[in-house]
Amino acid sequence: MIIETSWISTAASIGMAVGPPLVYADQAYSIVKKKDSTGFSRDVCAILLIANITRCFFWLGDRFETALLLQSVLMILAQLALLYICIIYRPRISPETLGTSHRLYSFWQWSGYTQYIEFLAGLILFQAILFLIFGRSQVFITILGFVALGLESTLPIPQLISNYKQRSLYGFRMSTLLGWLGGDSFKTAYFFLQASPLQFKVCAVFQLSIDFGILAQRIVYGNAPPPPILTEEEDLEQALALAEE
Repeated sequence: MIIETSWISTAASIGMAVGPPLVYADQAYSIVKKKDSTGFSRDVCAILLIANITRCFFWLGDRFETALLLQSVLMILAQLALLYICIIYRPRISPETLGTSHRLYSFWQWSGYTQYIEFLAGLILFQAILFLIFGRSQVFITILGFVALGLESTLPIPQLISNYKQRSLYGFRMSTLLGWLGGDSFKTAYFFLQASPLQFKVCAVFQLSIDFGILAQRIVYGNAPPPPILTEEEDLEQALALAEE
């Protein structure tokens, strides 16, 4: 009985470490196949990269399960690869292509992959300095945990907003949504059963509720292609073509 329980615990830990990063493999394949990342919010990559980098520093102050640390490392690698694919196959009407970004310093809407890497390197350096200064403070470690897990719990929100704007889930793989629902349900149960830190439990429940919101969007909106958006030049060309007719 003890051996069986140990085997189940080990399998659950492996699933926690490997499962979440693998959820995005099919999404990446779909983007490469279509040569278009329309429908997938690149902000998802931003949230996961920043959250998991922060979680690694949280682990240094509060040694939670090794499986969760390994999950963070694998997720960082997976999101770096997915971000690169999204940039290569960015939509023709993306803000950085049209030069219409309204974000401060065009945050996370930069044109080159190098700019994203430079930002992440700066983030790691900044967090390392903070950890060296405040790493022995339990208050700092607790706040760091809530920042990491709280940020990760907002993961589905950019996709929720993107779906609402498009009135469609076109380009967002159903396998990714099912992976979110299944994975978040599993990890919520895992956190409670393993008596993980409070930050993990609270944020997991919140994230799971957003997943169900996206599922509701899938039922209401479907996944039909959104109506095309023309640039001013394309609009003018179309008007001239109609005039010639």
